[in-house]
Amino acid sequence: MRHGLVTSFLASLLLSAAPEAQAQKPQPLETAPPNVPEFKPAFPQQTRAPAVKTRTPIVVTEIASGFNKPWAIAFLPDGRFLVTEKPTGKLFIVTAAGKKSPPVAGLPKVDGRGQGGLLDVEVGPDYAKSGLIYWTYYEPREGGNGLAVARAKLVDGPKPRIEGLQVIFRMQPTLESTLHAGGRLVFTPDGKLFVTLGERSILPGRVQAQDLKSDFGKVVRINPDGSIPQDNPFVGRKDARPEIWSSGHRNILSAALDAQQRLWIVEMGPRGGDELNRPEAGKDYGWPTIGYGEEYSGAPIHKTTQAAGMEQPVYYWDPVISPSGLTIYSGALFPEWKGNFFIGGLSSQALVRLVLKDDRVVGEEHLLTERNARIREVVQGPDGALYLLTDDSNGRLWKLTPGTP
Repeated sequence: MRHGLVTSFLASLLLSAAPEAQAQKPQPLETAPPNVPEFKPAFPQQTRAPAVKTRTPIVVTEIASGFNKPWAIAFLPDGRFLVTEKPTGKLFIVTAAGKKSPPVAGLPKVDGRGQGGLLDVEVGPDYAKSGLIYWTYYEPREGGNGLAVARAKLVDGPKPRIEGLQVIFRMQPTLESTLHAGGRLVFTPDGKLFVTLGERSILPGRVQAQDLKSDFGKVVRINPDGSIPQDNPFVGRKDARPEIWSSGHRNILSAALDAQQRLWIVEMGPRGGDELNRPEAGKDYGWPTIGYGEEYSGAPIHKTTQAAGMEQPVYYWDPVISPSGLTIYSGALFPEWKGNFFIGGLSSQALVRLVLKDDRVVGEEHLLTERNARIREVVQGPDGALYLLTDDSNGRLWKLTPGTP
C-alpha cells in the first residue's frame, strides 16, 4: 500500500513539473514552415537558433532621409558620414546633424539597373595621410558589365570632388546581368582588402561559382593598389585567378571582421538557404552543388546538402532573411551585445541579431520589425552606436542608442 502511495506521489510530481520544464526549454525564433523541409541541418545549432531578447531599451534617431535606395555608410575621421545611393551612382557627405553635401563630383558612371549601381564605400586605412576612399560599383562595359573597385582622393569642401581616380580591380569575365555582383569591401589590419563577389544569378554565371578561372561567386583578396598578395592560396597556379581567396558563394552582400580579425560573410541564398560563413583561404563553400534552398519557382537546385571537399555553412536560414550589411559589435554602449553579429534584413524587414558561442549560433533576435523597413546597411560607429540605412526611394539614416524610448 505504502509503495503504491509513493509511486503515485512521484508520478504526480513529475506531471506537475513537466509544464515548467517544457516552458524552460529554449524555443526557436523561427517557427514558419521551411521552404525545403526535406533538407535537414548537418549538425545541431546550424539553423533555427533559440529566440533571445535584448534587455536594454533602444532609441532610434533619424539623422537624415531622402536618399534614393542608399547602400553603404563609411565614417570620416571627423564623424561625418559617406553615404552611397545605389541607382543614381551618387555619393554624399552627411553631417551628424543630417545636412547633406552636394553629390561628390568625379565618380565614374555606373550601370544602375536592377541590383547594380554604386554600392559599398570605405575610407582607406591611411586616409589621414592619403585622403583615399574606396568604393564598388557596377561598371558598364562592352558586352555587359561587372563589379569594379575604384579609389581616389576625396577633396573636401562646399562642393566635394574626387581626384586621381584609379580602378584597382575588375571582376572577370564581363557578363550582361543586372544581378548578383556582391560588392562589400573589408580592410584587414595587415593592409589587405577583401572584396565579396556574386555569381551574376543567370545560369552562365552561376556555373562559374566553383570555376577558379572566374571571379564569379568568390571572395577575392588584393592589396590596396590592386596588386595580388603573394600569400593568396592560388598564386602560381595556371588554372586559377591569383586574387581568389574562397569559392562556391552565391551573392555576398554582408562582410565583417571579428575580434580575432577573421572574415565572416552572410550570403543571399535562393528560396531558403541564406548562409553565414567564415571563408578560409582556398576553401569551396559549395554553391551551386550543395545548399539548403530551392529556386523561387519551387524547382530543386541541389540533390544534397553535403559533399566531399565542400564546406558547410556555420548557420542557415529557411525561410530567408535576405541579408545585406554586417557588423560584429565591439562597442561599450550596449554591453550585452558585445561580440554579437548584426545583419540588415531586406525581405525580413528586420535588424537580425545573432549570439555566437565557440563559432556556433546560440541565439537569434529580429529587431525593429515594427518599423516595416528593409534594412540595407548596418555599421558600428566610432561612438559605439549602430547606424542603419533603409532600402527605399526615401531611404533613411538611423542611429541606435540605449535609453528610454
